[in-house]
Amino acid sequence: MTPPRVAIIGGSGLYQIDGLLSPKWVSLKTPFGNPSDSFLTGELEGRPVVFLPRHGRGHRILPSELNHRANIWALKKLGAAWAISVSAVGSLQHKYRPCDIVLVDQFLDRTKQPASHTFFGRGIVAHIAFAHPVCEDLRRLLLASARSAKARAHDGGTYVNMEGPAFSTRAESTAHHQAGFDVIGMTNLGEARCSREAEISYATLAMVTDYDSWKADEAHVTVEMVIDNLRRNASLAQEIIRRTLPLIPAEPSWPPHNALHDAIMTEPALWPPATLRALRPILAKYRR
Repeated sequence: MTPPRVAIIGGSGLYQIDGLLSPKWVSLKTPFGNPSDSFLTGELEGRPVVFLPRHGRGHRILPSELNHRANIWALKKLGAAWAISVSAVGSLQHKYRPCDIVLVDQFLDRTKQPASHTFFGRGIVAHIAFAHPVCEDLRRLLLASARSAKARAHDGGTYVNMEGPAFSTRAESTAHHQAGFDVIGMTNLGEARCSREAEISYATLAMVTDYDSWKADEAHVTVEMVIDNLRRNASLAQEIIRRTLPLIPAEPSWPPHNALHDAIMTEPALWPPATLRALRPILAKYRR
């Protein structure tokens, strides 16, 4: 039996993982459509891992086109019990400077497609607890690793998940700044929600690339600015991940690993066979 894997989801600028032993690209079909790309499996720092380039190799997929259900279903099928997300974000506060890292602990959903952020429906109803959407145990390990790598890392913060693909207007950015939110991005809310439903421990390395557009004394965000800082962030993100992997327990026993225990409302006898087949990697342990 394959031991539980640690998933690494690479965001803008992180399309590969260096130093992977026995690398192998694996393609999967899912009941929810196509994932972003094939999955790179292998071993890193003595741990089995699986890497997914979130936007596809070559950066071909818009944030609003991401199929979070397919991506997370496939990671679950491949035995992932933990997921480290590396994500480019804009800063909404003075204290978060470009090339800083924020270990966020909250999300604010500004997306327009919440129906695509859940595996449930079609005859099976579940309501996960999501007050604390990030796995605190994994987040703490990443924070410690970031600080040991001499990164300027911030403990906690709220990630505003906007829709995109355009960057914020100045009015939108100013409103988020004045409301006291911390960073803004276009991808992580759907990943976090699907990961919780799939009982995968999920945490984000939010890599600051810019000040969005609220800061009047700074140039507003552009792709050129983002890419320049992404290059600086990519090697640091990989170093933090390498430091964190040996610290993750061998067996999944954190609260997110049992997130569905009291969440499923529908009696198993009433689960439609087609829905059960689609969700087998997620629901297998609850099928009596």
